[in-house]
Amino acid sequence: MNILLWVLQILLALHTVMGAGWKFSHSAEQTMPSLKAIPHGVWLGLIAIELLCAMGLVLPAFYNSLAILAPIAAACIAAEMLFFSGVHLNSGEANQGPLIYWLVVAALGTFIAYGRLALEPLN
Repeated sequence: MNILLWVLQILLALHTVMGAGWKFSHSAEQTMPSLKAIPHGVWLGLIAIELLCAMGLVLPAFYNSLAILAPIAAACIAAEMLFFSGVHLNSGEANQGPLIYWLVVAALGTFIAYGRLALEPLN
């Protein structure tokens, strides 16, 4: 289980860094019409949060004393994906494809957080 969680953490960290890069080069309006309700300042703030979360997923591999960061970072990423889902649902957008994507990423973050807290803590 520990190896599976590490693989998922690394994949989620890579996904999150790529998402931060995407946000840096695209505004909310350019990425998806349903996300245009997110103010530009919040959009830019999400970049910093995503980069911190990506580091929180990986740093425990190098510093065991930072083990608590992994479940916190995974839970933050899951919360962000649920935030995007809520904004999308509130917009009334007919295309539900992005919603499925965000919910899958949220489930992955939740699984990692649960796994690191209950199944295979890093200690």
